[in-house]
Amino acid sequence: MPRTTRPARLPAHGPAPGLPGRDRLPSLTGLRFWAALVVVLYHLSRQAGAIPWISDATWYGRSGVTFFFVLSGFVLAWTYDGQRVPAKVFLWRRFARIWPLLAVTTALSVAAYAALGTRVSPRSVAATLLLANAWLPDPDLLRGGNPAAWSLSDEAWFYLLFPLLLALPWLRSARGRAGVAVAACAAVLAVWLCGAVIADPVVRSWALGYFPVTRTPQFLLGVAAGLAVARGRRPPVRPSAAVALVVAWHLVLIPWSQAVPDALWYSPYQASQLLSAPLFALLVAAAARADLEGRRTGLGGRWAIRLGHWSFAWYLVHEIVIRLWIGAYGRPVGLAATAGVWLLVLAVSLAVSAAAYHWVEHPLERRLRGAGPRPTGPRTRGSVP
Repeated sequence: MPRTTRPARLPAHGPAPGLPGRDRLPSLTGLRFWAALVVVLYHLSRQAGAIPWISDATWYGRSGVTFFFVLSGFVLAWTYDGQRVPAKVFLWRRFARIWPLLAVTTALSVAAYAALGTRVSPRSVAATLLLANAWLPDPDLLRGGNPAAWSLSDEAWFYLLFPLLLALPWLRSARGRAGVAVAACAAVLAVWLCGAVIADPVVRSWALGYFPVTRTPQFLLGVAAGLAVARGRRPPVRPSAAVALVVAWHLVLIPWSQAVPDALWYSPYQASQLLSAPLFALLVAAAARADLEGRRTGLGGRWAIRLGHWSFAWYLVHEIVIRLWIGAYGRPVGLAATAGVWLLVLAVSLAVSAAAYHWVEHPLERRLRGAGPRPTGPRTRGSVP
């Protein structure tokens, strides 16, 4: 989940110049919090018990991960478009961004498993720390270490691809970028339809929901959208309309879920995290364009930005807190007890996330970036264009 950073080419009427570089697109930083919140409510609903209306709307909140994949491609493309950064510098920056917090939260997760008497295999921890845990349909690899960290395995794959993607000739023209976006949307649909030929539900869940290759079109869609906005393209809708479309999509999933069991390939479970990608790309592009034009979106206030900063840590920490509570006290019984557990988990996990951001994530990233390679001299082969 990269920070919303762009070092140059902001219009004079864009966001206030006093904002830090990572918040030049404040609405995207704010959206990170809302996407993380949807994921947290998804896990609370399924592990701690459902709350009417809220759980109905967020029952397929795993789509928040799809949002982060699209956002990742968008922000990286918007940030590095026109830059001359060697690939090794780019990859080191991404390593400094995600790995320190991954290591710390994996240690916390393993400690939580140990406290609950659950054995964790060394291979699952190693796979998590090596960012390789999403490459095989092995539940032990996916859930061992830190279960939330599977998405970072996908992100690491995207980072390896990114310098190559920016070199694609199709992304250099408006028509080519439109073609890439259409192809990415078609690929997302094709991946979903492929679920019809995978009989094993475990393999299907992995292939459609975890496997980095099948998640790549979502990242590519974000890259195409990011380059389009960076080069002046205006999205067809405003942020308010894009938000309405995203909300409407998730509300449509409610009657769908009542009609089709999640075990079937055409259930809303896989559709929610695959077919939502074009809507998320539209939302991110519309919000970013509004920020660049100095229009208020209601998504980038001071607290929204602060919560957005904590969102990466929140994503990696919240499931650990839920697991500890449920393991120690069991699932709550009754609406009042369930609501109380929800509030407790939300408060504790968010507080831990704030501490992790200020004391681990942000300072270690700065130190690692400062200790790593820096761009010097003219552009060389293997550079990020």
